[in-house]
Amino acid sequence: MRVPVIKEKKKIWAAGFCVLGIMLLLPISVPSDERGEKTGYQKETAWKKNKSGICELAGKEILTFLAPVFPFATQDGIRGYGSLMESAFLSQIPVFSYARENGQRELPVQDEDAWRQMLLTEEEEKEDDAQKDMVEEQDIEEALTMEEALQKENETARANEQIQEEEINVEELPNEISEGIFIPHERQLTYNLADYQDFTALFDTFYAMDSNTMIGQDQLNLESLLGPDVTVKKDAPGPQILLYHTHSQEAFVDSVPGDKSTTIVGAGDKLAELLTEQYGYSVLHHTGEYDLPGRDGAYNRSLPALEQILAENPSIQIIIDLHRDGISEDRKLVTDLDGRPTARFMFFNGLSRTKSTGDIDYLKNPYQAENLALSFRLEMAAGEFYPGLTRKIYLNGYRYNMHLRKSLLIELGAQTNTVEEIMNAIDPLAHILDLVLSGESTQ
Repeated sequence: MRVPVIKEKKKIWAAGFCVLGIMLLLPISVPSDERGEKTGYQKETAWKKNKSGICELAGKEILTFLAPVFPFATQDGIRGYGSLMESAFLSQIPVFSYARENGQRELPVQDEDAWRQMLLTEEEEKEDDAQKDMVEEQDIEEALTMEEALQKENETARANEQIQEEEINVEELPNEISEGIFIPHERQLTYNLADYQDFTALFDTFYAMDSNTMIGQDQLNLESLLGPDVTVKKDAPGPQILLYHTHSQEAFVDSVPGDKSTTIVGAGDKLAELLTEQYGYSVLHHTGEYDLPGRDGAYNRSLPALEQILAENPSIQIIIDLHRDGISEDRKLVTDLDGRPTARFMFFNGLSRTKSTGDIDYLKNPYQAENLALSFRLEMAAGEFYPGLTRKIYLNGYRYNMHLRKSLLIELGAQTNTVEEIMNAIDPLAHILDLVLSGESTQ
């Protein structure tokens, strides 16, 4: 079986050598032109052509011999053995075929209108970009302008604040101790008077009373409390208010011994100043001392002096006796008013009536109704403008020199309060007094 195989191989190699021989002999035969003769140049050109054709033919025969499948490739439009080899090579490395197909693409041909439109579009885009740049620059300039304006506004505001701070000299304010500046309140609430037609409701809401004192609906009712005129005429010549202290030695927890400005007299100085300078009243502040050597008999000792002052100043329309209360040492009458520690205070009325004696005939008081009306109006104003600042009106059975004019007795804080708390309380007290004495609280 092996001998036929050897013979077949010899035939193949023999055919190969024959082909090579033909390739070598063919270049010798060069075709002539139509006249049968050639020039040197023509001979050279013909040789090159014949040589190229012979090489192509030889190559094709060899490839056909070595790879019989190649002749069928011509059916797909591949011409020439060079193209055939190129196709075979590129088929083995597909990336080159892709590069050949996609690497050299011609742009679609644009007509003149299309080119013009494209150019116009580019010009418009350039104009738009230039306009955007201008707008951005303008926005930046406007932003800088606004920033400068805000900076100037802030500088102006700071300057105004500085001017205001310079104008407000704390040392020149009436309240020299408190760091805060008092601003009078607007009305916070309004009492519904219909709720107090009943005597019990009226009394429980506004009053406290000494255990030995008595009062009834004949003295405490809305008609009698709201009827009398308790205003003060500011335009009357001469002093309109008399302010004094039956107990001028009353002091506070941190009062300085021998310094009257830290006692109830100092509180009276501030109250008189506020009523005069801020609210337009004419106030006579009497600082006579009637509780020396002791408190007993102070009301009797002060009475002649008061009568003389009134005789000399008939223009006085109201008398205010300013005290401070005495309470147990473990209590303190203080509240926070707009961030300022402020002493609470109380309005006081003497009724000339006790449970044991009834009406005290030798302590008659022709201004009883006016005095009750005045303290009630003040208590209402305090509750509406400064809720929680005042204590209930206190009623006692004696007269306390409140029979000379319309009179008011005020218990300002107590011995456990500081001087600062007392001085802070003078500000709202003066405002409440003005609300009622001017008639503004009823508007």
